[in-house]
Formats: sequence, structure tokens, C-alpha cells
Amino acid sequence: MARLLHVDSSALSVGSVSKEIADTFRKTWREAHPGGEITHRDLGRNPVPALDEAGIHAAFIPAEQHTAEQSAAFARRTELVDEVLAADAYLFTVPMYNWGVPATFKAWLDQIILAGRTLVFDGAPPLAGRPATIVLAYGGGYDPGTPRDGWDFVQPYLETVLGKALGLEVTVIKAQLTLAERNPAMADLIPASKQLRAAAHEAAESRARTLAGQFAAA
Repeated sequence: MARLLHVDSSALSVGSVSKEIADTFRKTWREAHPGGEITHRDLGRNPVPALDEAGIHAAFIPAEQHTAEQSAAFARRTELVDEVLAADAYLFTVPMYNWGVPATFKAWLDQIILAGRTLVFDGAPPLAGRPATIVLAYGGGYDPGTPRDGWDFVQPYLETVLGKALGLEVTVIKAQLTLAERNPAMADLIPASKQLRAAAHEAAESRARTLAGQFAAA
């Protein structure tokens, strides 16, 4: 049975669009792949610490030479990396915060990108070809032709890091205009917002069912 690693990065415990779409994915995954395991890490509720000096140096020093601080920092990185390597598929929820990824998700990425474990500089990465679904949520609209076309630094960054650097097979599901119902200046965009959110739920359901079918047939 396949193991899904689900990493949430929204700071919201209630009202998170990215988490709602992820719930649709997980529900479909369970239905289509009974017995499959799900490991869930909610970075909003339980953030991992930012990568610090001890964690950086520990990666380049033999374990027997680690200080107590370096041992603790490297043990934390190892735990997170082991969790990533143990998964067969990935579900990441990443809302746009101030035109970038949430700090919690960046901290998690910094911890799990580890040379010799998840990152290599010669040959295929250990995660190469494993499917990753990224659910992105944007308060506004960032498609070509919109006033803020070119302001999206989330999708290109994640496609580069998760896809090109780590080798994951990335599929992106987007929900835009999520603030339309909260921001009076966006009231005329409410119908479009609802349509985009519904389409994102449909895409999440379809993606989960397709992936679950592929693993069940393997």
C-alpha cells in the first residue's frame, strides 16, 4: 500500500481554502485506496524550527564530532528527511503569503533539503519521479492579463525546488480570488471565486483518484 505524506502550511485552523481542498484530496484517496497510509504534518499548528547554524554545520561534520547542539539539530533534520523518503506520494498545501510561500513551509524545505539524502549533484535524486500534488491558494488573481501578472513567486519557486531540484513529478492545483468574499473591493469577483474554488476541488478529487488507482494497480 502506498504512503501519502501530507504537509499543510496554512496558519489558519479554520477557514483555510488550501486545507479544504486538501481534505477533498485525502477523502478521495482513502476511498480509492483503502489501506493506504497517510502521514499528516501541519506546519501551522506545529512549525519546524528554522534551519540554524548547528543544523547547517552538522551536515558537514562526522557524527562523532557533533556537539550536543549539532546532534540535536541533525537528529531533527534526519527525522524530517526520513519521513519524506518513506512516502510514495506527496500532498502539499501552500497559500500565498505576501507574494511568497509561508515561512513555515520554507523552514520545512530548508530542513529536508539535505545533500546526500534528498539532494544529489550527480545522477537522479532519490525522490525522482514520485508524484507530488501542490494545492496553491491565492487571495487575488495572478494569471496572465491580470493586474498582478508576474507577481506570483510561489508556483515558479515550488516547481523549481520540488520538481527540478528534488525530482518530484509535480502537479499544481490552484484556487485564486479566495479573498473575494471578505474584501468588499472584490465583491464583483465572488462568482468567479466560487467557480475557481469548485474547479480546484474537482481537480483535487480527480488527481487523488487517478493516483490511488495507479498505486492500487502497481
